[in-house]
Amino acid sequence: MEAELSFSAADLAQTRFAVSPLWEVVTSFRVLAQRSDSAPHRRWAAQVRPRIVRAGLDRGRLAALVPAHGFLADFLNPTPAGPFPTLGAELDAVRRTPAGQVREDLRKLAVEGGGGGRLQSLYDDPEAVLPKVADEIETYWELALAPYWARVQKVLEADVFHRARQVAEHGSARVLSELHETVRWDDGTLRLVRRHCALTRDQVGSGLLLVPSVFAWPRILTRSVHPDPPQLAYPARGFGTVWEPRTTAATDAVAAVLGRSRTLLLAALDTPASTTQLATHSGLSAAGVSQHLIALRNAGLVTAHRSGRSVLYARTSVADQLLDPWQDTP
Repeated sequence: MEAELSFSAADLAQTRFAVSPLWEVVTSFRVLAQRSDSAPHRRWAAQVRPRIVRAGLDRGRLAALVPAHGFLADFLNPTPAGPFPTLGAELDAVRRTPAGQVREDLRKLAVEGGGGGRLQSLYDDPEAVLPKVADEIETYWELALAPYWARVQKVLEADVFHRARQVAEHGSARVLSELHETVRWDDGTLRLVRRHCALTRDQVGSGLLLVPSVFAWPRILTRSVHPDPPQLAYPARGFGTVWEPRTTAATDAVAAVLGRSRTLLLAALDTPASTTQLATHSGLSAAGVSQHLIALRNAGLVTAHRSGRSVLYARTSVADQLLDPWQDTP
């Protein structure tokens, strides 16, 4: 099946990019739901899936709203007001979703065999239950994405800046043609091949919102809710590099400033870890690790994220650049 989205000059003028935390929520949750552990995300999924199961998120409302295949609830991806919305701003928009749109999305899920009893209360009283959905998303974010967000965000923003430059140099038509192998630009029409649902201009508002995603690969996803502009989430350039181990070419120089122990801990945080895990890995005492982490956090080199009863520490993009100042931007 092929979907066609026609463009006027005004539509092209209103085409824009946005980095959306909520799109990364739904696309990453779908990666976990599919349990395929595709090569690009295998390391991430192996770390995150046990946390999600312990928190019961694999059996909650979010799991029902984002099934492994087919339609996912459109209200989870409200139109961002700007190019770099915060998760909080997007969740506020989710909480304000009109009851009619929520129920329409749930009916679509039911047609495809999704939803079930977990969503009955949401259908009956969207205004009361939407805040609970938002709370579940926040929990998922802390467990699955917040510890890795510095890496993910860097790739997404680099994609936006690259394509914006391409638009300026070559025009929107060329950029639209290069988004994905299933997307083609043809004389004022954007054609999306191998689509299981229709997408036409009379279903949506004017313009087009393009959203790069680390987790969308290997496909594109769309959102079409009138009168909002259509959204197209596509695999970001360099998404496959997000989980690659970072090199530490400058550790000796960094150690001369921060000290050997703190530099060792930064190097060990190539993947998020708890104080206990870091103590085991480094041979330092748990108390010593804790003190070093406080200093590193105060310096903006690590971030802390609660995961159940423990706290996961993650290296920031500043620390990545400090350890390897010659790494290329994806």
